[in-house]
Amino acid sequence: MSAVIRPAADASQEIAAVDLGSNSFHMMVARSDGAEVQVIDRLREPVRLASGLDADKRLQPDAAMRALSCLQRFGQRLRGIPAERVRAVGTNTMRKLRNSRDFHAAAEAALGHEIEIISGMEEARLVYGGVTHGMRAEQARRLVVDIGGGSTELIIGRRSEPRLMESVSLGCVVHTQRFFEDGEISAARFKRARLAARVELEFLERPYRRAGWDVAIGSSGTIRGIWRVIMGQGWSRQHITREGLEKTIDLVLQRRHVDQIDFPDLREDRRPVFIGGLAVLAGIFDTLGIEAMETSERALREGLIYDLLGRLSNHDVRDESVQAMAARYAVDVRHAGELSRTALKILDQAGRSWNLDMRVARQFLHWAAQLHEVGLVITHNGYHKHSHYILRNSDLQGFSQTEQKLLAALVRLHRGRFALETLDELPTIWVEPVKRMAMILRLAYLLHRSRSPDLRPPVRVTANRRGYELQFTQKHWLDKHPLTLADLEREAEVLASAQLRLKLAS
Repeated sequence: MSAVIRPAADASQEIAAVDLGSNSFHMMVARSDGAEVQVIDRLREPVRLASGLDADKRLQPDAAMRALSCLQRFGQRLRGIPAERVRAVGTNTMRKLRNSRDFHAAAEAALGHEIEIISGMEEARLVYGGVTHGMRAEQARRLVVDIGGGSTELIIGRRSEPRLMESVSLGCVVHTQRFFEDGEISAARFKRARLAARVELEFLERPYRRAGWDVAIGSSGTIRGIWRVIMGQGWSRQHITREGLEKTIDLVLQRRHVDQIDFPDLREDRRPVFIGGLAVLAGIFDTLGIEAMETSERALREGLIYDLLGRLSNHDVRDESVQAMAARYAVDVRHAGELSRTALKILDQAGRSWNLDMRVARQFLHWAAQLHEVGLVITHNGYHKHSHYILRNSDLQGFSQTEQKLLAALVRLHRGRFALETLDELPTIWVEPVKRMAMILRLAYLLHRSRSPDLRPPVRVTANRRGYELQFTQKHWLDKHPLTLADLEREAEVLASAQLRLKLAS
């Protein structure tokens, strides 16, 4: 890799995806004309983040240094690309990191862009989207398998729609560390590693076999490496076959040490973790009864690119997730819509004075309004706490873990005590914006507490450093709404306890 990579002159028209995997970091830069995606740059570095975790799930200094140095190089290539046209995500190892705030902040500073930590289910969805985008329709049912450094994603979908998704704690790095840490290879060790993979996958054997598929596709560097060895040995013309896989295992077992895995068709940086990935793939073939598997060069980063293009063209899968959850929990859609409308009106009046990112604030206030009452399905008492729990722990497609925490915090804070401890799990840069957005949502909630249809509260909001001042533009409006007046007076006391201010103009 060259030390200096210059950004294109029209970098503002580029889009980029960064995948902070457990084995390798990847970056993909592309352009789109609305119909096709043209890849103009790719970078990959074998960082081996998973191997840098100690027993307490803390990242060792040498692994952190490898990661940050890589991200600095990636960051140079991303200069000039607007933030909204870049998506960077961390996967299994970033999910596992304990006390990760310092490293996460340093990683974002090195890259120059926000890094989202995504759940295993979201990773699976993005992998499936990247692999199957534009595939021929006759292969309607697809099984997609992606073996990463720390986790394996298995998805069954119909055309472009994933139906079954699982993320399992199996990966080429962690499996190699677990069974071949000293580098020694034996038939007995490999048998244990293969069986362990099968045990880990046992829970999905029945539902996945019952669902079935027309074609199995492997998408990761691990699977592609195995495929290259099979092809290089002449054991298959196109696919990974069960026979070819077994012959590859026999070939590897002839080596007595990981250092002796030197197949010419296998990239050098793949060799140290090849044995673990091979055992995982063998376990997958055993569990699901796979006889042949195609391979794909596309994976998570392509899924990120397509997902990002959807967001930029106002087709955001997060909107679909919110709508699906609202339907699942029988949310009062009319009331939620009126709450959203008032919250966004208040945002337009106060948001810029509070230096909120208006685009992001509009999205999250709208989503929070749509979902603030999902907890009512459990009970009315403290339903905002139940709503918080549901949002915090559900699989919301399209949302990163941070975005999900942010949305859950807004919903938790929309009524009752202004529970500042709810903000403790958010990144520091989000604490003040979420406070301000929560104040907006709380006000909208109080104004619509009567649930009167088509209510248009004539409120004017003036924001200041400590909070906001309210003025009602219809004379005597509050006199006609005594419950709202009492609620606002009580809200002023609640906010004061959190060092915030609500003032009613006379």
